[in-house]
Amino acid sequence: MSQRRKSNRRDFLQGKSAVQTIADLGQQSRDGESDAGYSRSVARPAGYLIQFSRRAMACQFEIFLNAGQYSRGTEAALQALDLVEQLEDQMTVFRDHSEISELNRTAASQAVEIEPRLFALLEHAVRIYRETNGAYDVTAGPLSRVWGFTRRRGAIPDDARLAEARARVGSHQLELNASAVSVRFRTPGIEINLGSIGKGYALDRCADRLRAAGVYDFLLHGGQSSVLAGGSAEGEDEKSAAAVPPRSTDEDSLGTDPPARVSQGWLVGVRDPLRPRRRLGQIRLRNRALATSGSGAQFFMHGTERYGHILDPRTGWPARGVLSTTVVAPSAAEADALSTAFYVMGPEATEEYCRFHRHVGCLMSCPGKREGALDLGVFGLDEADWIPAPAAC
Repeated sequence: MSQRRKSNRRDFLQGKSAVQTIADLGQQSRDGESDAGYSRSVARPAGYLIQFSRRAMACQFEIFLNAGQYSRGTEAALQALDLVEQLEDQMTVFRDHSEISELNRTAASQAVEIEPRLFALLEHAVRIYRETNGAYDVTAGPLSRVWGFTRRRGAIPDDARLAEARARVGSHQLELNASAVSVRFRTPGIEINLGSIGKGYALDRCADRLRAAGVYDFLLHGGQSSVLAGGSAEGEDEKSAAAVPPRSTDEDSLGTDPPARVSQGWLVGVRDPLRPRRRLGQIRLRNRALATSGSGAQFFMHGTERYGHILDPRTGWPARGVLSTTVVAPSAAEADALSTAFYVMGPEATEEYCRFHRHVGCLMSCPGKREGALDLGVFGLDEADWIPAPAAC
């Protein structure tokens, strides 16, 4: 895998105030805390931050560190951003030489050995596919193509084209051989697209790189919709942050941190999908990740009907009934995948999922009964995680 460095790799803001840093990302809220979630995410710093940024995966990746806290922080952050470029080169379907492109070309005729961490990511994606009864599916690319979303020229497909695309969708048709670290497609025409989990996976790998360099207090985001927070914005309690192991996926893992740790972290505001200048509230992150999915930006109109880009892999049609989902999970890859799955599943199935997977929380916005009204579902988030805004109560 080749490593590419851009000439502006050291373009970052150093020593800026918290207010200036937030302004560079977008809109600063009135009380100085950050707004994020629906298509935007920023940190809530308590003093000064250093910001590092790099464009990759068709979006902006950014890393925030507390200024002056780590002597090796700058180099660690730049190395982490270099890693994002390498991961894009491995996972993208838009480069013929990528590992995923080679897999898609070859795996229908023979088993293809792939890099072990990429194999583990596919195992994770298939597990979520099964747990969500197919609502999340990394093989759903043919559906996006037949609906025209890959070209941003949306149109309703005819029945024959839709049926042909559906026949080439389904993660149950992936044969994963753990001993050989290989993948084979059981059906010709299957293809893998990691666009719904790749940014989160890249953030997880960035966080691993930072921690390996001794950096434990940070906030990362990719595309302003996937966020991963480590430690505290204030840089307090560095030793205890370093001692916190990766959160497990056991059902009892949510909310087990001591109160002193829960009270710190990074506050991330969640935007109202109907009124982007307002926020629904804030989610506190510490050694956890957040991701938001919605179809507010990618959709097309056919007559009076609106068709969003998030498709239900089980039916082949755009998902309906949800405006946005914001998911909190131990890893950014899991949060990314589940934010898409929950958008497809709707409130009842999402509430049940969170009840049986207590390490996962979700904030779901659905249309209210009145025009312009919003129904807000909060699943698996306790008072330490979710702080509703007064207007959202």
